[in-house]
Amino acid sequence: MAAIPIRTALLAYGMSGKLFQAPFLAAHPGFELYAVVERTEARMQHDYPGIRSYRSVAELLADATVELVVVNTPSATHFELASQALRAGKHVLIEKPVATSVAQLRALLALARQQGRHLLAYQNRRWDSDFDSIRRVVERGQLGQLLEAHFRFDRYKPALNVKKFKEEPRPGAGLLADLGPHLIDQAISLFGQPLNAHKTLGRNRPSSQVDDFFSLHLHYPRGLNVWLTSSLLVAAPGPAYVLHGTLGSYQKHRADPQEKQLLAGLAPTAPSYGHEQPGQEGHLTLARADGQLSTTPDAAAPGNYMGLFEAVLATIRHQAPYPITAEQLLWQNELLELPANA
Repeated sequence: MAAIPIRTALLAYGMSGKLFQAPFLAAHPGFELYAVVERTEARMQHDYPGIRSYRSVAELLADATVELVVVNTPSATHFELASQALRAGKHVLIEKPVATSVAQLRALLALARQQGRHLLAYQNRRWDSDFDSIRRVVERGQLGQLLEAHFRFDRYKPALNVKKFKEEPRPGAGLLADLGPHLIDQAISLFGQPLNAHKTLGRNRPSSQVDDFFSLHLHYPRGLNVWLTSSLLVAAPGPAYVLHGTLGSYQKHRADPQEKQLLAGLAPTAPSYGHEQPGQEGHLTLARADGQLSTTPDAAAPGNYMGLFEAVLATIRHQAPYPITAEQLLWQNELLELPANA
């Protein structure tokens, strides 16, 4: 007998819900995209006519048929809303950052255990095509002993965000809280917990009240150094990923097409979904036996955020281990909370 689809509700239908959650929940037979919280205009009904709209979180959580709640609201609200959902007996899929402090995260994890429910992090960038290329190179050991890893996530956005909550100095605001969880999660998924770390923050845009630059330097055993960097004032980004090892190097630009495809309205089930364009290959440079260097293109496998939802389904329905572990989330929040260098 086929498993009953997981009846799922969104707490918002902004960019995250519209692009990164709803299309996948609607397309996957293991989920039923059922409800949303929209306090004023019922915009989601235009895209999903059968959706049920609630005017408040309390009304939605009172619906006993809802099994999974997606907390995709501003970062500062994650802790309270996830707590409410867990107390209501719902599983929770929560956008990054899961919490704005280690203490909040520990409290959520304890509450999930107490309630017998799953608290699952929405870290979709593990399923990017470009990061998958990096993961394959690292796991195959093609570069020998890895010495350096540089991960960057750069944009050119000198104007302040019109969404004021992103620019006000409050917990969960700033570039580190926005893009830092992506880079940190990718690094710890490959290399584990660092021995120690140093963090630098900057505010470089005119009138900015929050960080718009960050760099984390992570130190690992066997001399591996990892740098995670992001800036909103990079007009000509270089490679997003650079690896150097004893046997060679690897470079890859940020090329995953999924966000652009979803913005253009492409369904995640379309044949072209997730495929990078020709010319966006990574470049693998290895030392030959004669000491000469040889560089070859490395084509990426398609990116596919549906893999995250497959993992959510397997965890809720079959109690399979979720790939983003509680331990990894704690490491992430410890790095986010790390004091910046003077």
